[in-house]
Amino acid sequence: MIYPRTSVKSLCGLFGKTKQAYYKQIASSQDKAMEEVLILEMITKIRKRTKTTRWGCRKLLGLLTEELAGTSIRIGRDSLFDLLRENQMLVKPRKRRYFTTQSHHWLRKYDNLIENLVLKRPNQLWVADITYVKINAQVYYLYLITDAYSQKIVGYHISMNLKACSAVSALRMALKDHPEVQPNGLIHHSDRGIQYCSEQYTDILKKHDIYISMTKPASPHENAIAERVNGILKEEWLYDLQLTDGEIPNNKIRQIIDIYNQLRPHNSLGNKTPNEIHGRVFLRHKDERVIGKTYCYKKKADQNSQPDQSNYAIVPNDYSSVSCSPAELTSPSPWRCKYESGQPIVKSEL
Repeated sequence: MIYPRTSVKSLCGLFGKTKQAYYKQIASSQDKAMEEVLILEMITKIRKRTKTTRWGCRKLLGLLTEELAGTSIRIGRDSLFDLLRENQMLVKPRKRRYFTTQSHHWLRKYDNLIENLVLKRPNQLWVADITYVKINAQVYYLYLITDAYSQKIVGYHISMNLKACSAVSALRMALKDHPEVQPNGLIHHSDRGIQYCSEQYTDILKKHDIYISMTKPASPHENAIAERVNGILKEEWLYDLQLTDGEIPNNKIRQIIDIYNQLRPHNSLGNKTPNEIHGRVFLRHKDERVIGKTYCYKKKADQNSQPDQSNYAIVPNDYSSVSCSPAELTSPSPWRCKYESGQPIVKSEL
């Protein structure tokens, strides 16, 4: 059967539209499709340049905005989420399978010195932790030391063991690369793992007049900044890391650390990189931030009977607070910091 031909003008008239509006809509759809192709290509280049496919929408949006500056192309957060979802480019979370902390030992432990500590500058607080790297069915352990103010990784070492000498290698790198650290001006904070409690490790800290601080047992939230950096490296790089036959991971780990320090913007740093904050001493926040100062959950019925515990990361009944963020904006309150740069800390040790 042959149907009579109907003009575009007649069809548009049936829907109350003009022919010009019809062709304008087609042109607009074509322009939008071209813009989406361009954005996807830019995302691919960013992920190739940073050697990771694990940067999600929020991280990419800031980088895209910079690269699209000067053009007429604009895209918002929700539109970018939809675009990545339609093209199967969203990042899927993964689960942890290995544990690196052995805190049940006879070695001396130290108190937590950083609760409610006000961060004002780089090299005021270093946090240390260990994470695993599974490459080609082989498990390696990555020892990291991070500056809490700038979130820059200042020292690292990769090893196939969990010995104290591996942790010492990361510490020696940090001290060698940052000779500006002042005596009695730095706190080293870690969990109670046997590596960090060993005399081999603590003697180096004492030799350089660095204060030693440790979390309470089974309290990973007290080392939240280090845990966060571990998660970033694993989710964005380490899970996808592959080596050729006979290749050792040292070079690729160094490249990943350099990319993290030099290229990766942080929302908590005002979308600046750790090197920008650490090296040029930019202010990371409009207000000071306080380590471990979080809000805690309390039942309405107990509000009049329980004291204010908004300054604690763990409430007396051992339930963690709603937020385990490493730092919250400070608010006017009568508390005083336990530590001031250049002043000795008078605190008992376990």
